[in-house]
Formats: sequence, structure tokens, C-alpha cells
Amino acid sequence: MEVSVYNIKGQDTGKKVNLKDGVFGIEPNDHVIYLDVKQHMANKRQGTAKSKERSEMSGSTRKLGRQKGGGGARHGDINSPVMVGGGRVFGPKPRDYSFKVNKKEKSLARKSALSYKVKEDAITVVEDFTFETPKTKEFLELTRNLNLDGKKLLVVLPENDANIYLSARNLRKTNVITVSDLNTYKVLDAAHLVILESSINAMNNF
Repeated sequence: MEVSVYNIKGQDTGKKVNLKDGVFGIEPNDHVIYLDVKQHMANKRQGTAKSKERSEMSGSTRKLGRQKGGGGARHGDINSPVMVGGGRVFGPKPRDYSFKVNKKEKSLARKSALSYKVKEDAITVVEDFTFETPKTKEFLELTRNLNLDGKKLLVVLPENDANIYLSARNLRKTNVITVSDLNTYKVLDAAHLVILESSINAMNNF
């Protein structure tokens, strides 16, 4: 599959790049996408929620009333879970929410997400560029030239470029990422992908 390459002024350069069908043109697998995104979200969880159980409460351990003959339910100490202010039964404890997803499944999920973007016509390839200095104004001009102003963008770079990253950092709807860090969640979270020309070669090898 061939797509046109644009320059930063939004003009068609006349060049074409090939998007490998094995990466950008597969039949998407929704289940592995679900697993990969679920793992990404789970790995971001701190897992530090904690509540005190009966034995961890501060308070007297004196039995509040006699076992029988009181005319009501039996009670232990004031830390009992049935008492107001008592411990909690089966409350949350610190835990690790992460789980394993196989490499082949993660690779298939990423390819599936990219294939969805191709089907939605949500990929624009731009010839390699950089900024002399970090300028948000120049980055906004780029998005306007590509008719992507106001959309949630993911810019895919072949390698780190501090000037491009800093130019887009203050824009709430724009993320900049390198090919090596590209993942299923980031692809699906963006409304449109802006991919630099030299990034395509690396992505075709996914």
C-alpha cells in the first residue's frame, strides 16, 4: 500500500512510501488489542490502596458486654467490624496489578491498531523535519497546514528530537513518541497519526 508524503507546509511532495501490508493492512484482532490495552492500564496502577483490619485498629480490646443475657447481639471489642469506626472486613491491600502478555500478542495488537488507523484514513506521512528552536507556534502552523488543527494527534519520530518534543509539549491534544516506544494504547488513543517518513522503514519491520 502506497501513501503520499507531505511537507510541513501541507503540500504533496510527489513522493510515495510503502506501508507494509503485514503491519498496516492485516485483519485487526480485537481480543489481543483488549489484552494489550488492559495490561497497559494495569501497569499504570499504583496498587497502594489499604484499609485497616480489626487487628490493626487502635482501641481497647475490652469486651463491651457479657456474652449472654444482654437481650441483644453479642459483641466483642470496639474494633469489631460491626461497630461504627471498627475495622474493615476484606478491605483492599497493597497488590501488583500487572500481568503478562506474550510478545507475539503485543506485536499483533500494535499491528491491529495501525491497521484500524489506515482503514479510518487517520495516518499522514510527513517528510523528515525539525525546528531550529522549540516553537509551539511553528508546530501549530504545521497542524493547520495538514488540516489537523484541533485533533488529538500522535507524532511518531524515528528517534528523539528535543525541539519537536518541546514544541508540542504544551499542547493538550498532542503527543510525541519515538518508533521504539510506540504501543497499542497510544495508537488507539490518538484521533490521527502523523508519521515522519524515515519512521515508516522502522515500523514496516514490526
